[in-house]
Amino acid sequence: MAEFDLELVTVDKPEEMNMILGQSHFIKTVEDIYEAVSNVGGGIRFGLAFCEASGPRLVRHTGNDEELIQLAVDNAQKLGAGHCFVLFMQDGFPINILNNIKTVPEVCCIYCATANPVQVLIAETQQGRGIVGVIDGGSPQGVEDTEDVKDRKELLRQLGYKQ
Repeated sequence: MAEFDLELVTVDKPEEMNMILGQSHFIKTVEDIYEAVSNVGGGIRFGLAFCEASGPRLVRHTGNDEELIQLAVDNAQKLGAGHCFVLFMQDGFPINILNNIKTVPEVCCIYCATANPVQVLIAETQQGRGIVGVIDGGSPQGVEDTEDVKDRKELLRQLGYKQ
């Protein structure tokens, strides 16, 4: 039986900053996700880092904001999981770019798209590191009642997602 270790890694990010964590499979990921985010428009500032899993195994990076690029690189290095990508954004929300990212041919899955605190469960073997799962925010504290439903609907309209 193969041996492995589990590690819980907390993503370092400013409170309320949105991020997307996913897995991809090819070095072309960096340029294709850059294009996918840029094509949305709207002035989204972002930084992206991708952990290459073969060859030189570098943390590849790009974006349009140096601070966010560095934040993505720092977190990608901390995760150290092959083929994972980390994207941080400001002046936009994951809902604005998520479908574009999901259509990038190299993207295998999205673990989370959130502004919540994120913890990532990493498994490590002799071969390398991989993401087992993600803890995104906190656990539910109840079930919405009629007033909560009203508040939810009002918030969506205030944000412009519903009419």
